[in-house]
Amino acid sequence: MNERLQKLMAQAGLASRRECETWIAAGRVKVNGRTAKLGDKANPLTDEILLDGKPLDLSRDRIVYIALHKPKGVISSTEDEMRQGRTTVRDLVDVPGHLYPVGRLDKPSEGLILLTNDGDLAHKLTHPRYEHEKTYEALVAGDISNAALEEWRWGVMLDEDVTAPAEITVLERHGDYTRLEIVLREGRKRQIRRIAADLGHPVLRLVRLKIGTLELGNLEPGKWRFLRPREVAALRRLINR
Repeated sequence: MNERLQKLMAQAGLASRRECETWIAAGRVKVNGRTAKLGDKANPLTDEILLDGKPLDLSRDRIVYIALHKPKGVISSTEDEMRQGRTTVRDLVDVPGHLYPVGRLDKPSEGLILLTNDGDLAHKLTHPRYEHEKTYEALVAGDISNAALEEWRWGVMLDEDVTAPAEITVLERHGDYTRLEIVLREGRKRQIRRIAADLGHPVLRLVRLKIGTLELGNLEPGKWRFLRPREVAALRRLINR
């Protein structure tokens, strides 16, 4: 059966669907000797599909789901593309095979990263149009005012566009800091840090607690575990709504 090429590649755990699309657009993928383009379809049973000249096995092997507590100072990429010797999330997980992160965190941030070779689930959890919730705990400098919090909740201008509404709960107030729980349904680059800084209350610490239904729980920094079957089932129910 013919399927869109990027969907086949993602389902086989090669990368997220979005990343597969960039490979196709860059001319790295060939089907039966012809350079593929976005929108092309293929049959994994009868077509020869090459990535960078190497044949792809599009059979679905064991799908892996791993929850990792990314520590501060570790990058979310699976490899250090800048070749600066930085530790990546993949360095922390001793499991063979190609895994990629669902939901990136910047280097200074901490918390939950989902690593998987299930490209379809990764695509649906990260694509903005699905609006899946991600929950964070943020420690911001100073005693942030209710007016500033209300502005943040309704949406602020960022990258020449207003951010989507956010759910923000004050967990603790102190003269030097405020501890917040923030629930987002979009994921612009360094969004929480940039908004907090614009409001005059820079982030001191940022930890992601949840991705959709998956929770960080008591997982220690740098540690990882396989997802339980019920957690995988809950994520699948979430993306198939």
